[in-house]
Amino acid sequence: MTGMRILVTGAAGFIGSHVADLLADQGHEVVALDALLPQAHGGPPPPWTRRHELIVGDVRDADLLAGVLPTVDAVCHQAAMVGHGLDPSDAPRYAAHNDLGTASLLAAMHRVGVRRLVLASSMVVYGEGRYDCDRHGVVRPTERTPADLDAGRFEPTCPECGDPLTPGLVPEDAPLEPRSTYAATKLAQEHLAGAWARQTGGGVWALRYHNVYGPRMPRDTPYAGVASIFRSALAAGQAPQVLEDGRQRRDFVHVTDVARANLLALTTAPPNGLVPLNICSGQPHTVGELAHELATAMGGPTPEVVGGGRPADVRHVVADPTRAGELIRFRARVGFTEGVAAFATAELRVPAAVSAPTPVGG
Repeated sequence: MTGMRILVTGAAGFIGSHVADLLADQGHEVVALDALLPQAHGGPPPPWTRRHELIVGDVRDADLLAGVLPTVDAVCHQAAMVGHGLDPSDAPRYAAHNDLGTASLLAAMHRVGVRRLVLASSMVVYGEGRYDCDRHGVVRPTERTPADLDAGRFEPTCPECGDPLTPGLVPEDAPLEPRSTYAATKLAQEHLAGAWARQTGGGVWALRYHNVYGPRMPRDTPYAGVASIFRSALAAGQAPQVLEDGRQRRDFVHVTDVARANLLALTTAPPNGLVPLNICSGQPHTVGELAHELATAMGGPTPEVVGGGRPADVRHVVADPTRAGELIRFRARVGFTEGVAAFATAELRVPAAVSAPTPVGG
């Protein structure tokens, strides 16, 4: 395939910047759009944006999009406000950046006839992962309460018989149950893009990222993800604080693999309508394992398991990578031990100027 001209929103951010760089490395022309909001970027444009055509602007700016979109072949939409969104007062900002932003982008794409979209979605749309009961098969587990967490009852149980459950791999057709404001807005993005695809004949790959880590993560912020939080603690000589019992299972996927998934999606024929894909390593690890691997790599203090938990946290969510392998030929390449060891010394993004939920890009 000849090189394409691709609009990457949120292109100065953690994942978006890796996507933009890989696209350019593969001979594609990148139009990098980012709002560079102070909550996400603690200073001037980061140095990795210099190789691209950087436009500082907001995806909700119809005039800006009207000037940019007629020149591109496809859109890779990474811009979003990230984090749990536990405070209901944050909901308008999440909806404004994630959902109004996506709706504005889709409307502008329709006006100029751009029909190819890769959307950054998230595993948070699932809520809890997949569970099996020995007696009742696949079930939606009981929801954990604050009292359960305080009492150290971390494992969800069968809603039918109360027995312990066995966690499994979550396929893309699993029930969707967002547990936070952020999660609700990510699912709304998928719904908006799906409606746009049906109305326009467009094609959308919705990439449901699992726990992404790697260079350029923002540091010293509670919204950056557990890997960055652990590394910031270790860099300060402090033991990482691991919630619950540390045995909660996740799928940690390196950002370079995520960038490659975006490249594959953009260079694979677009689907009919919207097709979600799990973007993951396919190798589950516990949060406690992550903390120990990082502490070992950094020569830091032993992690401390402190119990408790946050209301929106889920116990286990590990993805089934089969569909992404079949449809866009994506397989993660960076192993857990290798990736975490590299992350111990990786370049991180400077702290945000404002302590607030982190909007990444426009």
